[in-house]
Amino acid sequence: VQLQACGGGLVQAGGSLRLSCAVSGRTFSSGYIAWFRQAPGKEREIVAAITWTGGSTYYVDSVKGRFTISKHNAKNTIYLQMNSLKPEDTANYYCASTYRNSFPEMRSAEYDYWGQGTQVTVSS
Repeated sequence: VQLQACGGGLVQAGGSLRLSCAVSGRTFSSGYIAWFRQAPGKEREIVAAITWTGGSTYYVDSVKGRFTISKHNAKNTIYLQMNSLKPEDTANYYCASTYRNSFPEMRSAEYDYWGQGTQVTVSS
């Protein structure tokens, strides 16, 4: 299983970015994909998650109303649309996959596969 994340960059506060995570090598009948982020000196935290079937979603409180997670099943790709970005959103963003049924798992250790990080930097 491979996850390929991209879409990070440098943006001013209030701006937008869309992250993509292309998934290959796994079946999509169960489990889900999550976006995590990790800022320097901080623990990795879950940002959003979406199930492959049904499309249930989860958002951490700090991004509700600003971020939208979505999926394109035919392309096996997960997106994270980030609007109204704030300097505190600055972090390395990772996508991760799990087959677990409980949704969502908050701990990064519960995820089986990870993409490489993509850096998001929001300037004030």
